[in-house]
Amino acid sequence: MTRWRLGILATLVLCLAGAAGWMLLRRDPPQRADRASRKIRTHEQQIRDHLFWSLQPVKVTNCELKRFGEPNDGGYLLCGNLLTSVEAGYSYGISGYDGWGCDVSKQLGIPLHQYDCFDLRRPACPGGHTIFHPECVAGTRATIDGRPFDTLENQIAGNGDGTRHLVVKIDVEGAEWDTFLQTPDAVLARIDQMAVEFHDVGDARFILAVAKLKESFHVAHLHFNNYSCDESLDPFPARAYEVLFVNKRIGVTDGSPAPPGPHPIDSPNDPRAKDCQVTALRPKE
Repeated sequence: MTRWRLGILATLVLCLAGAAGWMLLRRDPPQRADRASRKIRTHEQQIRDHLFWSLQPVKVTNCELKRFGEPNDGGYLLCGNLLTSVEAGYSYGISGYDGWGCDVSKQLGIPLHQYDCFDLRRPACPGGHTIFHPECVAGTRATIDGRPFDTLENQIAGNGDGTRHLVVKIDVEGAEWDTFLQTPDAVLARIDQMAVEFHDVGDARFILAVAKLKESFHVAHLHFNNYSCDESLDPFPARAYEVLFVNKRIGVTDGSPAPPGPHPIDSPNDPRAKDCQVTALRPKE
């Protein structure tokens, strides 16, 4: 992301965060405290609104969506016809199963690196070439409670994939934000497609992370995880949401918005629960 654009975004984020912090620190009488509380809620709403609109997909006209992985939770959509150049795959957040990684490895005939430091079970993948690493991804290298964490850049380089075209899936319960903020643009440039499950909606840093990703990628698809439906997060219907990013090197778009609502091959993460997809967009304020 160009420095001047990142600088402008960072300044806006700091202003929003500073305003909220000032309201929290002031010792106001009850009437003013109530007004301060409303202003803080307005600040949080502004963050959610900005983040929500920045994640709206555009029409990627040369993308044919295809589902990889489980039929419900654990399955993700990719542009199936835009994977021919991919030479290696990465799947972060495994929890003992990885249908996505196994499908990608078998169908593309590529090595697929799996990362998880919390659940050390190695998923079986008959007919595929998956390599499990008992390690997690993060914004910086560290050992926390005995668990090893490293950066996306280091893990890719450590596997000898620094110059290869990659496909990536990340579902790491919130660690994705710092991971992306600390990943160099040159690393992101090697990723042809990336399916991400994001977690939470209320931190101004999230706006910066998505803006950085959109320097390299088109947002091609958005799906909300119905395990986390929450009406209090308007305009988001859920706290967790899956986003497909397609590198601008390979994705073609005129910038027009994709139609809202689930794609025909989408499915609810929890098939037993009510879904909470956005089927119509209200006018942007």
